[in-house]
Amino acid sequence: MAESYNICLDIGGTKILGVIFNSKKEIIYRLKKKTKAGGDSSQNVEEVIVSVVKELISESGIKKNQINAIAAGAPGVINQKTGVVLFSPNLPWRNYNIRKPIEDEFGAPFYIGNDVNVGVLGEYKYGAAKGYKNVVGLFVGTGMGGGLILNGKLFTGNEFKAAEYGHMILDPEGPLCNCGQRGCLEAFSSKQGMSSYIRQQAARGRESMLSEAVQGGVFKSKLLKQALAENDAVATEAVDRACHYLAIASGNLVNTFSPDIVVYGGGVIEAVGDIFLEKILAEVDRYCMPSIRETVEFKKAALGDDSILYGALSMIDKA
Repeated sequence: MAESYNICLDIGGTKILGVIFNSKKEIIYRLKKKTKAGGDSSQNVEEVIVSVVKELISESGIKKNQINAIAAGAPGVINQKTGVVLFSPNLPWRNYNIRKPIEDEFGAPFYIGNDVNVGVLGEYKYGAAKGYKNVVGLFVGTGMGGGLILNGKLFTGNEFKAAEYGHMILDPEGPLCNCGQRGCLEAFSSKQGMSSYIRQQAARGRESMLSEAVQGGVFKSKLLKQALAENDAVATEAVDRACHYLAIASGNLVNTFSPDIVVYGGGVIEAVGDIFLEKILAEVDRYCMPSIRETVEFKKAALGDDSILYGALSMIDKA
């Protein structure tokens, strides 16, 4: 019998990462493509997804009929049951059924879920949280995402909207967040939050290696790593502030859920996770009930860029 393969995708606002898994759950081929999100281009993102899957098939030499299933993580509120993207902040999708055109094109089942939920699922099945039953995941990237595993199951809440930890309000008088509220965790601890702090300090005449990088948006994680290595004062302050609020948020989540483990992932953690973890751990005890704190572990995600891809694989496994 011919080998069958699963195709898994990490769909972002600017790129799609695609891989092929063989039946031993090994990645045998990978591909990255840019997406041009913006305007009314639901079609555009769909076309890029289709072209990535087609390219994965042709370049790797497998046949279309050997595909067992396709699965993806994407930003936004996504109904995992129906494959409808209700809303996506960085992609032009509103109440958009992405499942149907992909299944029609490839004749294989297609599964899709919120990217951070899917990433936390990946860490739970194959990564840092393997073997634990209750997992809180915080993913620090351009924004701030969350995921929650309770009693061994992904908890998605009413209409798949749960675990928006990034919009936990930690200071109602704090900086403005993209969601319209003030003082959200995302406004302090994401790349957007850290970048706006650096821009603010630059406007006051302070120098930083990252001043230029944040003028038009957010810094790249590897630049942050360089700035910290060179003891850039403003970058260090931005990170200290980010970790302070992550420690408060983590304490709140620990007290609320009493998880076995809190896992930190995302691009920032991949670049400077040891520094973040050390700073969070130095403070988090202040914000946890001691009796709950002593049964919780704090770890960096283990799968890096691939956590969403492995989470997509586990959606196929469960189906």
